[in-house]
Formats: sequence, C-alpha cells, structure tokens
Amino acid sequence: MNVTQLAQAAKQASFILAALPTETKNRALQAMAAALRARASEILKANAADLQAAQAEVTAGRMKISLYERLKLTPEKLETTVRGMEELISLPDPVGTILDETELDDGLLLQKISCPIGVLGIIFEARPDVVPQICALGVKSGNAALLKGGKESVNTNAVLMETILQALAGVPGYPAGAFALLTSREESAQMLEEDKYIDLIIPRGGNGLLAYVKANTRIPVLGHADGVCHLYIARTADADMACQLAVDAKTQYPAACNALETLLIDKNWPTENQQKLLQTLVQNGVTLYGNTQVAALAPVAGNVENWHTEYGEKKLSVKFVQDVQAAISHINTYGSHHTDAIVTQDEQEAELFLNLVDSAGVYHNASTRFADGQRYGFGAEVGISTGKTHARGPVGLSGLTIYKYKLRGRGQKVADYVGPHARPFTHKKRGGTK
Repeated sequence: MNVTQLAQAAKQASFILAALPTETKNRALQAMAAALRARASEILKANAADLQAAQAEVTAGRMKISLYERLKLTPEKLETTVRGMEELISLPDPVGTILDETELDDGLLLQKISCPIGVLGIIFEARPDVVPQICALGVKSGNAALLKGGKESVNTNAVLMETILQALAGVPGYPAGAFALLTSREESAQMLEEDKYIDLIIPRGGNGLLAYVKANTRIPVLGHADGVCHLYIARTADADMACQLAVDAKTQYPAACNALETLLIDKNWPTENQQKLLQTLVQNGVTLYGNTQVAALAPVAGNVENWHTEYGEKKLSVKFVQDVQAAISHINTYGSHHTDAIVTQDEQEAELFLNLVDSAGVYHNASTRFADGQRYGFGAEVGISTGKTHARGPVGLSGLTIYKYKLRGRGQKVADYVGPHARPFTHKKRGGTK
C-alpha cells in the first residue's frame, strides 16, 4: 500500500481503538512483549548489521558519534524496552477518564472525557527502540501510528515492526492497519501531507529534522528541537553531590537529549570546590570549554563559541555566574527549555530556580538524566516536548490523549433556556473520576 492507503487504514483502525476494552489492549501488550523476547537474537543481529554500516559512515565523517551511539540496541536496552511495555499493562487505561463533570440543569449532565488523539505520525532518527515504545504507547492509549525511521536503522526497524505486527495479528479484536513502518524520504514527505488522516506529527531528532517537519506540514507538531540542559552549582552546594551529579548528567549517556551540556558555577562557591568539580569531570573523560577563569582551574579545549550547543558527547561548556538570578537568566536565554537543574542546600534558592526557569523539567539536587518517561513511571514515552500546548516534558500515556465533551440529557431544548422566561442553568460541578 502507498502512504495515503496506510494513513487511511490507520484512521479506520483508530475508530475501533478508541473504544477498545482495556483487557484487549493489555493482551496486545503481553503478546508484543513475548514476541520481542522470542526474537531478541534476530533483532540484535539486524542491529549489528546497521551498526556495521554506520561505523563506515562514522569513519568517513558522515555520521556523528552521538548518532551512532543512539543507534545501538544492546540486549539490556531491548530488555528495558520490553519491561517498559509490560509496565504499561499495570498502568490505568488513560481513555475514558471523566476529567470534569458539570450539571447544567436537572437531568442535563456535561462530562469532559479523555479520548485518544487518533493517528500519530512519528519521524525519528537512529534510535530503533522508538518502534516498540511508540507501538506500546499507541496500544495502551488507543492511538494508531505511522512510523518513519532513519535509513541508519532500517534493518532493526524492519524486524521490530514485523515482530510487533505478527503479535498484534494474533490478538482477537485488535484491528489491522493500526501501525505501519515507512522507509523512504519520499514516504516521509507524503506522510506530512496526509492532514486528512494524521492528527499529530512527532519528530524525534535534531534541529534540522524539526525545522523540516514544521516547514512542510499543516498537521500539528509536538516535540523538541534539541536538549541544551544545564546544571547550576549554587554557592551552598555540597561539593561531593555536585561532582556526582555533574558526572552522571554528562557521562552516563552523553548522546541522550537530557544529558548535561552547560555547567554553570556560582563564582562565590569555594575555589577548592570549583577546582575539584572541574578536575573530576576531566578525570571522567570530559572535555571542557570555557574562558581563562575556567582554564585556571582545569584544562580547557577552547572558548565556548555558542552557548546554545548540544554536544551529544563528552564535551561540556562551563561558565561562572554571579548568582542564581544570573543562572536563571542564562538558562532562559540560551537553553532549549528541556531539563535544567540546581544543586543547592538553600531551599528558598531552589524554589526560586524551580519557579523561574522556563523548562519542561526543573530539578533540585538531581541529575538531568531523570527526564525520561520510563523513569517518571509512564512506562515509556513518545518523546520529550518543550512546547507549552497540550503536553510538556516526557510524553507518555496522558500526553497521547485529548478529550471530548459528552452531554447527557432528557430531551432538553435550548429554546427553554433563552428569552424573558428562560429556565436558569444550575452549573453545579460534580468532580471527575473514572
């Protein structure tokens, strides 16, 4: 089928998914998890082929090492993905929740009810674990999806999608056509034109991808362009904690969008602590960039050319600032509104930072690497949104639902509520639960 036909099929499936029983969704998740485990060796073999081809691109200078790292699918990462799928089974069904309830009049009840968005269009680079994550979230939230992966993960994506579709085909009541994998640039461009069938586009990649998507579609777009995450070390910060959090945020997985990219240090923090922190980062393989003030305490590779830089590897911009207000101003000016953290023992200072930093995630005494749907208990995520409409931060099940209004009456007419003898509305709030 061509892209239009796939989108049409997904739209038709979405109507069935919107009312699918929770039990059917959970059986689908169980079937998908079992199938992925059963074919794990085949999936990893396909990933090895993708990695071999990617290594040649890295050697030739045509692929960044950060993209290569995101392409890796280890046995541990695959198992983590499967466990996240299984965790979704235990989570409440996000569809059908009564978000608000108002009695307009006796026997006239207005309900605001959560419902699926419909059909998602996902465009992503490198990370093949996106395929099972998106499909799992789509199953639980009642959404259909078309997925377009990058050419660098073509073999892995194909085996993953084949495994998932075969598993879903064996689940009674689960509609065919809910998920499909696209592979070419032409198909990607065509998907962006299918505003009649696709309700939301979610790009997962760099600035170039997001800019391209926004410029070439009329479909609403959810996502983030980059992850320029900050860690501010306040003047009351514990030195050992600062070292541990900085090392974790920068080195635990440097290619992640929630990895630390800029370190801000209060200039009044003791000099011995400043030196200890910077030297600890260098000892952990981090290349520092900063001015002469930074260079006086640890080796630097040069000045920072652009404070809005996402390295995606063990490189870090460092800056000394006057105080927490200066740190907040820097972050709001140069950050990407993704995830930013403060290390301080001053609770009032922490609250000021958490309230004034304009980011989807703001942390106190914690690593930026916690910005993740699975770590938040969402089971998985379709991505992290830095926007301010509909969903923000890691987008899990609740971010993949919207709402509709259901009005239940007994034959009431609007004519009875207008004019000089109009019947009054009661507008009594009744609260919402499932």
